[in-house]
Amino acid sequence: MYSSRPNLYIGFHGCDQSVRDQLVLEPNSLKFSANSYDWLGHGFYVWENNKERALKWAQDRHLKGAIEKPSVLGVAYVLNNCLDFSDSNYTEILAEYYTSFKDDFSLTGQELPINKDVKNDEYKDLLLRELDCSVIEYMHNEVSEAIAEDIKSNGFSRLTHFDSCRGIFTEGGPAFPGAGIQKNNHIQVCIRNPNCIKGFFIPRKEVSFEK
Repeated sequence: MYSSRPNLYIGFHGCDQSVRDQLVLEPNSLKFSANSYDWLGHGFYVWENNKERALKWAQDRHLKGAIEKPSVLGVAYVLNNCLDFSDSNYTEILAEYYTSFKDDFSLTGQELPINKDVKNDEYKDLLLRELDCSVIEYMHNEVSEAIAEDIKSNGFSRLTHFDSCRGIFTEGGPAFPGAGIQKNNHIQVCIRNPNCIKGFFIPRKEVSFEK
């Protein structure tokens, strides 16, 4: 009963300025990420309450030639039925699906995907999360199939699709020598149900109200 998250959240999406402007004017034109290495599976990604991290991501993409004008899009959203990996209940469920995923691969003789480091990542943060992405997508597909089977057999299903995924991640090396806190700690949200997104906005700059 506590998996539903109706509260309104603010997040930020790093992107090219043209993408930002288009989504503000045409909010139904959003595109989902479907990379094999997406950390939380496929969907629309936001950095939870972290404008600076979203901008840094866009700037890094600019340095690689993938973005012309680094920008940040503000996103107002709800999580609804959330696969939240800060909740141990869901990490345990995911581990169970991993076992089924691994067994299915064994039957076909295929090798499991693995999480990989990117070149020159001194902290070895496994930034290409192909295994994680595959297991999460496998879980979503299994849930969808179970719902479809229930409806076919009973005319309804008590199961529900997950509207979003959420994860707390540590990366970037220690904030200071010996620290357990890392420089690039963050919360990412992957929105699967576009109806969770209530609107987009261009973030305004903070001003001094005393003036």
